[in-house]
Amino acid sequence: MKTFIFILLLISGKVFGQGDFFQNADAFFSAHVKNGNVAYAAIKAEPAQLNNLVYAIASFDIKSADKKTKKAFMINAYNLLAIKGIVDSYPVKSPFDVKDFFDAKRYTVSGEKMSLNILEKEKLYPMTQDPRLHFVLVCAAVSCPKLADFAYVPGKLESQIESKTKEVLNDNQFIRIKGNKAQVSEIFNWYANDFKLGGQSVTEFINQYRVDPLPSKKVGFYTYDWSLNNL
Repeated sequence: MKTFIFILLLISGKVFGQGDFFQNADAFFSAHVKNGNVAYAAIKAEPAQLNNLVYAIASFDIKSADKKTKKAFMINAYNLLAIKGIVDSYPVKSPFDVKDFFDAKRYTVSGEKMSLNILEKEKLYPMTQDPRLHFVLVCAAVSCPKLADFAYVPGKLESQIESKTKEVLNDNQFIRIKGNKAQVSEIFNWYANDFKLGGQSVTEFINQYRVDPLPSKKVGFYTYDWSLNNL
């Protein structure tokens, strides 16, 4: 299967090295993401740049990569493939307008077929055990953390993830404070155990990144808005 993909990409002239992938992904996000929203219509009209990146994801040599490169690659791959899933069915108003968006549709990642959920929950998270991934992986919805307008790259990966986590957890649309009450994203409910590694509470995890700590140890959850993060 990998040999077939490589030959197909070689014929199309779309074989990229690892550095090329990150550089091209960075150019794509910079051109098509603004304030966390994605220009799906523009990508649909001119899909070559995204398609080339999807081809690069399919043929990326992950086995020879170090851990930081693998992690950065899979983060970018998830975000790019989520965009690809929307673009393929666009116009839609929500990722849930695409049947089984996270589970049914299969993409080729380094020669292996997988869904978005497999990429996140069976590949990336088990490898890293990093709860901050929930703030850099973006599921194409308004209530997701804002998608970065840059690619995550191995050489700056830790600082990029740390900076993005701080940005998200100080965003007053993502963490909503009213008086002495706080409402937080359902992400902290769905993935609660990921934030409790080391015995800390969800509130303690959040507060280590906030400029102003949450006003109470108890938090509520606002309704997740699955509307498309469309530009």
